[in-house]
Amino acid sequence: MQPDSAIFCYITCSSVDEAKNIASKMVEQRLAACGNILPGMISVYQWKGKIENDDEVVLILKTQKSLFEKLKSKVIELHSYETPCVISWDIDRGNKEYLDWIADETTGKL
Repeated sequence: MQPDSAIFCYITCSSVDEAKNIASKMVEQRLAACGNILPGMISVYQWKGKIENDDEVVLILKTQKSLFEKLKSKVIELHSYETPCVISWDIDRGNKEYLDWIADETTGKL
C-alpha cells in the first residue's frame, strides 16, 4: 500500500454498542481493516442554538482513501445521529507491514 492511500476515519457515536455495531459492519464489509473504540469522551458543542454536553464514544477506523465515500455512506445509514461526524485524515507514514495489512483487509467487497 502506498503511504498516501491509508486513512483514519474519526467517528463519534452515542454509545459503545453503537460504535461496536458500526465497526463490526465496516470490518465485515471489508470497508475497514480495524476499528478502535474509545469510550469516555465528553463533547461540548452547539446544536440548533443550544449548548450541549454529551457523553460520547470515539470510533477510529483504518481504511483506504478510495473507500472513504462508500464507508461514509454506510456509517451514516447505521448511525443514530441526524448529522454524524464522519471525517478522515491521511496516514502519511507508518510501518509498511501494517499499511500493507490495511490494504489486504479492505477490498470494499463482501
